[in-house]
Amino acid sequence: MKKKACIISALVLLCVIFMGHSVQAATANSIPVPKISLSVDNASTPTDYVDNIKILIMMTVLTLLPSIVIMTTSFVRIVVVFGFLKSAMGTQNAPPSQVIVGLALFLTFFIMMPTVTTINNNALQPYINNTITQDQAIKAGEKPLKDFMLKQTRQKDLKLFMEEAKEDSKTPTDKIPMHVVIPSFMISELKTAFIIGFLIYIPFIIIDFVVASILMSMGMFMVPPSMISLPFKLLLFVMVDGWYMIVKSLILSFS
Repeated sequence: MKKKACIISALVLLCVIFMGHSVQAATANSIPVPKISLSVDNASTPTDYVDNIKILIMMTVLTLLPSIVIMTTSFVRIVVVFGFLKSAMGTQNAPPSQVIVGLALFLTFFIMMPTVTTINNNALQPYINNTITQDQAIKAGEKPLKDFMLKQTRQKDLKLFMEEAKEDSKTPTDKIPMHVVIPSFMISELKTAFIIGFLIYIPFIIIDFVVASILMSMGMFMVPPSMISLPFKLLLFVMVDGWYMIVKSLILSFS
């Protein structure tokens, strides 16, 4: 043991000496550090500077695009419901999380396609063709997205954020600001997803109760009920075509 300790100590000492020599050599050679600067090229007027700053802000918004997609589309409800389904069935890694998120994304694209088409026709294409300004494009693209969110938002949740934002309760829906609509939409989506998740849990909990009661009556206390009930849950889910029913219910819940 002493020999091993001595060997380890010697190796550590050699590493320290080697790192010290490396640092000294780097300092002696004066490794050049590139200088980084941020400038706005070809900007001679205040308007040019403002346009370039708008481009910078747009690039920053693009980095937040995944969060925006999650907050303003049907993705929240779908992925939460799938999470409840996976937990209710008791399957740990089947289907994998990547499959769940991928399916939720494609269902989100399918559900949001009418809204996206409207935004493209009314805002994006006219802006690309220079028939409307940037502000007009933002307002035109905001309206269909806001209509979709308000359609799924409970009035109680919307009223909460309207009151906290000091907005008039009689404000027309097209005048309600997005910073009020988005959080109202999100908590409404979470509540709806939890209600659907509760309904999904009921048949699987009944199977767990039945299996646990049978095992106790047979005196098999050491056998985990979840191990026996899992095949019956899978059988029930396959027999009723569970994926079809859940996906259909999710799509119809947004209509």
